[in-house]
Amino acid sequence: MANEFLTLAKKRRTIYTLSKESTVPDDKIREIVYEAVKHTPSSFNSQSARAVVLFGKHHDKLWEITTQVLKAIVPEDQFASTQKRMDGFRAAYGTILYFEDMAVIEALQAQFPTYQERFPTWAQQSSGMLQYVIWTALANEGLGASLQHYNPLIDEQVRAEWSLPETWELIAQMPFGKPTAPPGDKEFKPLEERVKIYT
Repeated sequence: MANEFLTLAKKRRTIYTLSKESTVPDDKIREIVYEAVKHTPSSFNSQSARAVVLFGKHHDKLWEITTQVLKAIVPEDQFASTQKRMDGFRAAYGTILYFEDMAVIEALQAQFPTYQERFPTWAQQSSGMLQYVIWTALANEGLGASLQHYNPLIDEQVRAEWSLPETWELIAQMPFGKPTAPPGDKEFKPLEERVKIYT
């Protein structure tokens, strides 16, 4: 079983060249997100992670919002590369938005003041695990994805567009779709420099 899991881990790669096609029905993507949110661990079993799945026009709207926000701050003579990046994300099939509910985290901080400074860090760690679980599960279904971070630039517009609670803090955006090209080559630093084992 461990080998099967590691095989899936190797399959998960950052893929930017995505199409508006999916290898699985939307219901399967919903199932992946539901199961991942339910079973990904969190500190003190806080279950503070939140996810929003955007398909169709909602997916397109997210990248329209992001494009307009960036257009207002990126110099015009440098915007062409930004526009190309935005067009690439919009060309995908959908996007998953990852949030943390700060109300849950703040309640834990009040309940356990000894650890109050650590709860935001622990929440980020749990969010990272959730992103990894979903990303790997999507890869197993033949879908490519990448992880983006245009927060906090787009936070207010995202909350307003989809009527999300003020306490939901945006963590990351994951456009996904059917890959139109394989991922690029990846270099690995020597594991001897990254792992130490003592027996």
